[in-house]
Amino acid sequence: MLDAEVRDPAAPVKAPSSHLRSLGEVRSPAYRSDPEEEDDLAPVRRAIDQSVHASVARMTGGLSPAALAEAWFDWAVHAAFSPGKQATLAVKLLRKRMRLAQFAARNALLQGRAAPCIDPLPQDHRFDDPAWQVWPFSLAYQSFLLTQQWWHNATTGVPGVSREHENLVAFAARQVLDAVSPSNLPWTNPVVLSETLRTGGTNLMAGLLNAAEDAARAAEGLGPVGADAFPVGRAVAVSPGAVVFRNRLIELIQYAPATAEVRPEPVLIVPAWIMKFYILDLSPENSLVRYLTDQGHTVFMISWRNPGPEDRDVSFDDYRRLGVMAALDAVSSIVPGHPIHAAGYCLGGTLLAVAAAAMSRDGDERLASLSLFAAQVDFTEAGELTLFIGESQISFLESLMRSQGTLDARQMAGAFQLLRSNDLIWSRIIRDYLLGRREPMTDLMAWNADATRLPARMHSEYLRGLFLDNNLAEGRLQAGGRPVSLTDIRVPVFAVGTERDHVAPWRSVFKIHLLAETEITFVLCSGGHNAGIVTEAGHAHRRHRIRTRGTADRYRDPDTWVAETASREGSWWPAWANWLTARSGPLGPPPATGAPASGYAVLGDAPGTYVLEA
Repeated sequence: MLDAEVRDPAAPVKAPSSHLRSLGEVRSPAYRSDPEEEDDLAPVRRAIDQSVHASVARMTGGLSPAALAEAWFDWAVHAAFSPGKQATLAVKLLRKRMRLAQFAARNALLQGRAAPCIDPLPQDHRFDDPAWQVWPFSLAYQSFLLTQQWWHNATTGVPGVSREHENLVAFAARQVLDAVSPSNLPWTNPVVLSETLRTGGTNLMAGLLNAAEDAARAAEGLGPVGADAFPVGRAVAVSPGAVVFRNRLIELIQYAPATAEVRPEPVLIVPAWIMKFYILDLSPENSLVRYLTDQGHTVFMISWRNPGPEDRDVSFDDYRRLGVMAALDAVSSIVPGHPIHAAGYCLGGTLLAVAAAAMSRDGDERLASLSLFAAQVDFTEAGELTLFIGESQISFLESLMRSQGTLDARQMAGAFQLLRSNDLIWSRIIRDYLLGRREPMTDLMAWNADATRLPARMHSEYLRGLFLDNNLAEGRLQAGGRPVSLTDIRVPVFAVGTERDHVAPWRSVFKIHLLAETEITFVLCSGGHNAGIVTEAGHAHRRHRIRTRGTADRYRDPDTWVAETASREGSWWPAWANWLTARSGPLGPPPATGAPASGYAVLGDAPGTYVLEA
């Protein structure tokens, strides 16, 4: 069933080459290991190490303390041997203290109306409220920002520190500082103090009740408060359709046509399996599926099964075979004789790119086009997420996954939340527990809480083969036992990046220009990894840039591309729909649902059963 061999990082190292063995023989026998003893103890040693790593990973949310310790040691040793850097930091510290003292003096003279001596970063909205400009709160937040800036200078630019360690140390320092920000403490946050005085402390009581409710729901495995208002199949994932194929990994949904005539080329969407598929079929007003069917397209969607411990050995290539390729076989039988527009989101887009390259390699011409939404194919600049992906980190995760068979999305959530801790952690604590307020639940927030699991083998291959070794971009990733190359892709590509993406940074997504030798239409839209993609037509305050590079056009680097590409108001969905239409045939009658004669009978109504599995 499984196509690829997984490299076990805990497996014994292969025997050294002959010239290394001869070098080893000149050593004293006392320094040589006993092969027999090694063979006897190796399984025990590995079991002990994996058990310890798994236990630590559970306590740390899957993070490796060894990786953090290594980074801090690298930084500390090099900082200790850099007197010039130390002198620079000492001067900066003195200047910042002087700036703060001058700010305090001006405030005293101007009765608290002095201009700030340092401004927050554009994305930092913790101190936006006018109450922060009143003494002594102004002094507290100005002191904090100056301290934060000094620590950034201290953790970066130290000669000799590797880039990976520098990024990790700077990130860790930022997390510690954010935790002690004056905005997070009730007695130094003027907004919380004002609310406490206004309500007589009932906000703190309400916050205590909110915290108790959240803890109870977490202990019972329930979603956040308000998520119950968005049941799957009744409030979200309600586009009409039918399940027309099922195997151990996917259900394939064929959506009902919304127009009397449709384009002959069907659209197959491959979502990421790190979360449920219905992010692309949320409420009817912001459903990409509904939008496509309204534009006269026949839409198919893969719904991934939520794997369990019994699926620990499912490989990354199994997801290609049993997922993308099985779905393409079904769509080709249901809508025969027409090429398929294939679209992939996030990890689903990466897998789809692998499948498209393998199909081109093998002479399979069933694709009409390839669309990639916030999907990376080169992982050399994969953003802050790479802080949590290194040999040490993956080793701890692999031990955890071996003990469980899968990696639970909740065990991954900590890393994603830390990337935006001010927005996803501290702002929520202030709002829910200090101010005693609840943010209204939305369909996107409810979807985000609908967690899934990842098979151990697949996730290990994904992290090592793509993030760590960048095998896809460098032509080493295998599909069906042979390497694939993205340069083999010949169908037109539509790629979307989002400006504030912490998961798939748009500059990383943009690298498709360097790897695919075909026509590429690239879109850069406002928003983040999820909200930027789920941007329905008519969505307020949305904008995008779009440009097509023909096969004869020269390469533009990302900065030049942005400078030369005008920003347009509105969602990118209409641009994609027009792009699909321009590469489709004339309208005609819609196809039948399923193809029973070919083995694709209707198995039930959308959204199917796999999406409902906890």
